[in-house]
Amino acid sequence: MTRTAPSPAIQVLRSSADIAEGMRALVIIDPAWEGVIARTGIPNLRRWPDGFPGLVAIIIGQQVSVASARAIQQRTLTVLGEITATRLINASDEELRQCGLSRPKQRTLRAVAEAVADARLDLAALARMDADAVRDALTAIHGIGPWTADIYSLMCLGHADSFAAGDLALQEAARHAFGMSERPGARSLHALAEQWRPWRGVAAHLLWASYAILKGREGIA
Repeated sequence: MTRTAPSPAIQVLRSSADIAEGMRALVIIDPAWEGVIARTGIPNLRRWPDGFPGLVAIIIGQQVSVASARAIQQRTLTVLGEITATRLINASDEELRQCGLSRPKQRTLRAVAEAVADARLDLAALARMDADAVRDALTAIHGIGPWTADIYSLMCLGHADSFAAGDLALQEAARHAFGMSERPGARSLHALAEQWRPWRGVAAHLLWASYAILKGREGIA
């Protein structure tokens, strides 16, 4: 039976102490987290730059390896010189092709750039929104799906209650952590994570840390 943990005094994860506070709360919600924590300890806090460059980097990284994402990101910097909404809007199709961007990613990046330029998307304001509102604001832009929105909220904003249920690593880690017979899909994992509010961001960090251990031990892809 799950229990309710106290609401966090913090909304943004800024330190290991914040992670530790969330870990204590998760154990109150569900003692099964004790087994995960015994393996991972306090996981490293993952934070990436926010704003337009951070969102662009996440879009670039969709459905490609880390190495490929880094290479495309570097080519994009080389070709465009800077990653701003104005520069992307003015970039030619040929320039974006030279960056190594697929056609769908080109369309998504142009849509994001146009939304930022005409103030339909206020990236600075996202930092003041709750996790669900961030997701709604970002997925309103053509080409941005739940995974991209949730990863931006988690990694760039450091939101304490964001959770990327569509992330395959989180799904696989949850399968092992909670003794599931098969890997949960995004919908099933999202439903499971509801009970971890308002600390779903800490749950994500723990599951990523657990996945890294499993991958090293069992050769999980």
